[in-house]
Formats: sequence, C-alpha cells, structure tokens
Amino acid sequence: MDPVPVTGSSSPIRVAALYKFARLEDCEAVRGDLARLCCAAGIKGTLLLAGEGINGTIAGSDDAIERAVAFIRGLPGFADLDVKYASAETMPFYRMKVRVKREIVTMGQPHVDPLAGTGHYVSPQDWNALISEPGTIVIDTRNDYEVAVGTFAGAIDPKTASFRDFPGWFRAERERLLGTGDRPKVAMFCTGGIRCEKSTAFLKAEGIEDVYHLQGGILKYLETVPADQSLWEGECFVFDQRVAVGHGLEAGTHVLCHGCRRPVSTQDRASPLYIAGVSCPSCHASRTEAQRIGYAERDRQQRLAQVRGSAHIGPRTVERREG
Repeated sequence: MDPVPVTGSSSPIRVAALYKFARLEDCEAVRGDLARLCCAAGIKGTLLLAGEGINGTIAGSDDAIERAVAFIRGLPGFADLDVKYASAETMPFYRMKVRVKREIVTMGQPHVDPLAGTGHYVSPQDWNALISEPGTIVIDTRNDYEVAVGTFAGAIDPKTASFRDFPGWFRAERERLLGTGDRPKVAMFCTGGIRCEKSTAFLKAEGIEDVYHLQGGILKYLETVPADQSLWEGECFVFDQRVAVGHGLEAGTHVLCHGCRRPVSTQDRASPLYIAGVSCPSCHASRTEAQRIGYAERDRQQRLAQVRGSAHIGPRTVERREG
C-alpha cells in the first residue's frame, strides 16, 4: 500500500504505524541508516529492529514519512510492509529512537516463529460474521489496561499485564477454553495485528490449527467498518500521545496518566484521586508523596516548555510499544 494523504484532514503531521515479520540480516547497519534518515527528515517516534523484522510508529511531514517507508520497503523481504496512517495536529513523539532488540514484539517464546506460519487472516469486513458464529472463542490478546478502554462485545479478557504473560495464561486456561472434544474456532485480535502474528503462531505451535486473527488489527477495523455496523465497544488505546481513538480513527476521550502511563477515562478524571500530570485512581495508592511531588514538578516543567514553544523531555515519555 503506497502512502496517501489522510482523507479529509489538513493536519500537518502524518503518523505511520508499521510492522513486518521478515528476516533482517544486519540489524545494526539498518539501524544506522534508518536513524540518519529519520533524524535528517525531522521524523520522531520509535522503530524496533530484530532478526525477525521491524516494528514501530513514526511521525513527520508527508514527504518525510514517505521517504522512511520507501526505505524500509526497499529492504529485502519488506516490499509489502504493513503501514497504517493517521494524522495529528501536533507531533505525538518527543524524540527519534531506532533500537535493535531480540524481538520486535516481546513474547519470550524463542521457538515461536511467525514466518513459519500464523493463523488465518480475516478481513475487517468478514470479522463480524466470524466472531458472531456460535461456538467461536474470541480472545483479546492485549494487556489489561488496553482492554479496559474498549474491546469487541463478548471477547475474553486474559487480564494480562504484559504480552509475555499470554502463553502462560493460555496454557493454564486451554482445557477450560477449548474442552477435550471437538476444537472450536479461535479468533484473536490486537491493536494493529502484530501481537496476533505471534499469538496465532504460538497457538499453532501448541497444536491448535483452527486459529484466526483480525487482519490489520482493531485500527483497520475502526478505520473501515462503519460505526452503525460495528461490534466494537469503547475506544482503542494507542501507543502515542493520542492515547485512544474511536471509529474513523477519530481522537478519543481518554488522556494519559503521567504517573503510571495508563489511560484515564472521563469518569476517572472526575475522581478526587485524579490529579492531572500526577496520579489517577489506578496508581494513586501505589505512589509515595515524594513521587507525586516529583510528577507535579515534571508536569510544571512540561507546561512551561509548551508556553515557550519547546518540548520538555523528561526521564519518561508517552512512547510505548505494543507488548
């Protein structure tokens, strides 16, 4: 898919979420080339490189993003790189990071190889029929704080704190979920599709063959399926300063807690435990007074930087990766 202008948007920033499982032979050489290209073009965000592929989200001008995507698609095996575009009024990242990792999405299962086989891809247009089919087991592979923002009606929430926890959860729940007789269909989904590449490959490695996953993830579903036909409930957490999006990838209502980096709903912001830039109901009790004072000072510095028109980069930023 070639880069195209974001329809109906005059926003100056293009956001590109991308990933591809493919053999990457010389990660360090690619890292250096990508870092130089992105920094020279004014691109910010995070790109993760591993022997299994590339994953990341970057933002910049239309021309800059086109150049970065073209570079990655020019690498051997990356011609069909999956990219999802959105727009932003302001730069959603503070800096550019290109890092070499063991995995581009961390599951901690070295024997699982998405390149050796994943589940059956299901287009957003066909997803409703699959998950509405009697007997289909629908699993949300994301973390607990993401599921709390929104999910598909009737989906199972593993209540995992990290993607690393998913294999253990499935092994513990396998018999309860699947029974011991005929194997039902298992349909899984995640934000952009990358975690499902690994989770479906994992299930296949565990001997489960009738496995399906939402092609393009929740983001592609929200982008292409009309709201009046949608089975999605709530918003979708995203890993940048937009925090959450709804149908049509419109900005959602959640904000990020700068104390614990978790999404905070409109209802939670009405709580006396919510202090903008400091804490929310999820983390207030687990933070010391000294920590809250530190968070408040960091928030003050960030607000001053915004007034000056510069970016304050503290010890932690909003940037996170799927995992």
